Amino acid sequence: MQPSPRKFRTFAELIADEDFPGTDLSEETFHTRLANEEALGDPLTALWARFLNAWDAQDTPQWPTETDPRTPGRRAAIYDRLGFGPALREILDAAVPVVHAAGATVIAKEHIPWYTPERAMARAYYWPAYEQHLRQKKRSEATIADLREATRAVVERLTDPEQEGLRQAKGLVVGHVQSGKTANFTGVIARSIDAGYRLVIVLSGTLNLLRAQTQKRLDMELVGQENILRDADLSDLDSVIGIDYVHDEDWPKFVQHGGRPSAQQSFDIDRLTTRDKDYKGLGEGIRALEFEKRDRAKRLYDPVNLHHAAARVLVVKKNKAVLTKLVKDLKQIRGILGEIPALIIDDESDQASVNTTDPKKWRNNAPTRTAINGLISQLLKLLPRAQYVGYTATPFANVFVDPGDAEDIFPSDFLISLESPDGYMGVRDFHDLDSPLSDSERTPENSQEKAHVRSITSKTGDRLQEAIDSFVLTGALKLFRADHGVDADPFRHHTMLVHESVRTDDHDDLSRRIKSMWHQAGYASAEGHLRLAARWETDFRVVSEARAADLPNPGSYDELRPYVSRARQLINSGGNPVVVVNGNTDRYFDQLDLDFDRTPRVWKILVGGTKLSRGFTVEGLTVTYYRRTARQGDTLMQMGRWFGYRPGYRDLVRLYIGREEPLTKTSTVDLYEAFEAVCRDEELFRQQLKQYSGLIDGKPQLTPNDVAPLVSQHLPWVRPSARNKMFNAELVEIRSPGKPIEPAVYPQDPDMLARNTNRWAPILKAFPAQASQIASLFGAGMAPPRPFSALISRVKHAELVAVLGSLEWEYKGYFAPHLHYLAQLDGSLALVNDWVLIAPQLTDAYRIEASVAESAQLSLARRTRQLGKPAFGRIATVEHRQAAQALIDAAAASGEDAAVGPQTGVALIYPIVEGANAEDVRSAVTNSQADLRKIVMAFTLFPPLAATDSSRRMLRFRAKDSRHDGQAIVSTSGA
Repeated sequence: MQPSPRKFRTFAELIADEDFPGTDLSEETFHTRLANEEALGDPLTALWARFLNAWDAQDTPQWPTETDPRTPGRRAAIYDRLGFGPALREILDAAVPVVHAAGATVIAKEHIPWYTPERAMARAYYWPAYEQHLRQKKRSEATIADLREATRAVVERLTDPEQEGLRQAKGLVVGHVQSGKTANFTGVIARSIDAGYRLVIVLSGTLNLLRAQTQKRLDMELVGQENILRDADLSDLDSVIGIDYVHDEDWPKFVQHGGRPSAQQSFDIDRLTTRDKDYKGLGEGIRALEFEKRDRAKRLYDPVNLHHAAARVLVVKKNKAVLTKLVKDLKQIRGILGEIPALIIDDESDQASVNTTDPKKWRNNAPTRTAINGLISQLLKLLPRAQYVGYTATPFANVFVDPGDAEDIFPSDFLISLESPDGYMGVRDFHDLDSPLSDSERTPENSQEKAHVRSITSKTGDRLQEAIDSFVLTGALKLFRADHGVDADPFRHHTMLVHESVRTDDHDDLSRRIKSMWHQAGYASAEGHLRLAARWETDFRVVSEARAADLPNPGSYDELRPYVSRARQLINSGGNPVVVVNGNTDRYFDQLDLDFDRTPRVWKILVGGTKLSRGFTVEGLTVTYYRRTARQGDTLMQMGRWFGYRPGYRDLVRLYIGREEPLTKTSTVDLYEAFEAVCRDEELFRQQLKQYSGLIDGKPQLTPNDVAPLVSQHLPWVRPSARNKMFNAELVEIRSPGKPIEPAVYPQDPDMLARNTNRWAPILKAFPAQASQIASLFGAGMAPPRPFSALISRVKHAELVAVLGSLEWEYKGYFAPHLHYLAQLDGSLALVNDWVLIAPQLTDAYRIEASVAESAQLSLARRTRQLGKPAFGRIATVEHRQAAQALIDAAAASGEDAAVGPQTGVALIYPIVEGANAEDVRSAVTNSQADLRKIVMAFTLFPPLAATDSSRRMLRFRAKDSRHDGQAIVSTSGA
């Protein structure tokens, strides 16, 4: 627990008077000392960085303030409490700037507060040790402060381990692909065992390689040397036989507690699994779970007994045989299981853990469970005081689990969405999301795509040799940087991933092809060096100058050339530059020698499929060659191994990705666009969670039971198992004051399209023949972000709602939640008088016009639906959305006489033709008249900011689950 900020002068004077008489501890002396420190690593500045970042990040500070975390307002409130003047504030802000990162988003039921700061601090032992370990790993104080808040948010929603009554909390923590979820659950375990949890079961991976990675992380960062050695003497070789890690080069990095924790008024951790041994049985028999009690007359969870008992930790595979053995052994233990506060951490909880059996095939309406799901359910029944926390980057299958199945893993108590950590390369580092720049304006400096993405098309050829060349060059550049003062530890491993297919035969063929290309590349020849020099000059030199000017970079290829030779030797070590990764057994992976923890250097090209995705961290991944198609969104997301941390070489990361990959015999898919669409949907899901996470009158407006519709509304491509759960919830209303409403799933039937267009006719006829500049809608001193011309008209609110209410959709009820909200803007919820309608025009060079249902000539827009789905991508362009949003934002402060006032909405109207090129659009026009059977009347609506009531509630739901089978749908959030 961090102390609250308080008057610095009073505190310093007290300390000086009592402990340092005659010492000047004034604010002026403090200012001088800070000014003389050169870097954040200096002791005084580092200490204040710790406290300021902690106070900045506190979601529920123990001192009075109305400010939001991580804001200038919060920092100002801290300074006010400290009594610091302007000069000291200025120097501290320069040394420890406010990190404007969003904290974790929490969606949860109300809970009974028990994990108070005082309670957390009272027996804190493993959590402070973990914090200190992170500092030794050079994690920033801002990162540690964020982790402190995120882990607290999880632990405080578990059940008090000292509580007499039984209660199982179930939750889900949503991270990002390869973003450090292990760090979060390590912190959760540390806090939980400090609080009193005494049995921790970590379900990690389906292969021992993945399980062993997790085991080592926990042993290194949580368990520590003393708990591993258990009084064994390192100088006595006989006493350390059978103890893992003592000969591991990372052993000095393992946490050291300064002695056995039990000798320091704390408790030990007993490992029931090791790096090399998954769970095979209780090593000491049933006695391994016999907890010694100080007072045998009291239960284990009584504080008298609980806080002196050792904690037991197991890291086990999601393997039927392993978990069956664990369940069988637990069944033999009588009595004590009901007293043990236990924590089950399920890593990659949407893999294997979710029950994917078809409910229609269940007998007597009782769930038939898949193997791993059934074994987890048994664990929860055997351990009535167990808490379940799942971790995943793709949560959709989990939130569609039946909430009425009490024995399943639905996160009924909380769902916590983590922000991407500092230094993480995620979707926004590979895609130019919402960039208003045209392609001709984009450069490696202002465009993620230009910097990192290399497209594979029919015009470019397969570019595989180029990708291999890039792998060699980036290895050489890492070696160059290491020789010029950059920390070499992140360069220990250097890898390239080639992912084209799931077929093992294809992997073998591709491996042979890459080996042949490697040996014919001539990396030691003059021709080879000329090719590499050209690639460096046109690609890596340009990007590194734009994005890594602060890092050492060679001034010429001649400077880099010696490192190319060394990189080639490292990659070809053992005579083979390629490793095929596609096995299904632990023995297969043991033979690969691909353990990044144990192998000093892995500099290889990895060829594989599914085994190179979920849970498998490819260390040092710098070049990815990706051409595999997939139809499921969560599958695609898990294939994104290029996401992650790239310290010292972010600018070198390259993604070679197929833009015209065959999906069927007659169709192709743009994988880069597919990833962007999936990532947009995933980001939108997170944004909506954040939008609705706030409390209204102290009550949550959204609980985990209400989350599924947020996914179903926007992610129709989710896995079939998720679709089986869609009956569990129905979204009744979405309120979007000041936010865009942009439906994407329009009818595909030509007759439905024609009927819809005719319903728009009264509104379309109101458009004038003459276009105007969008700037005409902006008041004096204002301008749109980017100018464009459009047909502009105005319509009464009732007229627009009448049209919207008459439309047909591809899915029945698809637009109903939005329509329910819009219909209430007649004064019953809020009042919207009218709407400004904007029909944007394309530039002259691209414009194809037609009269639509007897309207003036409208500019037809071309859009494409997502492959195999009825949903379009984004309807409105970035500049159009930005202009509409700017009008709405400005309207809140404008008068009623403004073009867009506080009770006026903005609607972007698009007559769309579905097609691949301009010829498809022209084919929809005959004699300047649009074929209504080919027109999709699409729109994006921006209601006024004031279009809501005082309750500020954004969502209303109706939900049903198996507990109410056959009954009317049950309201979960009120009117």
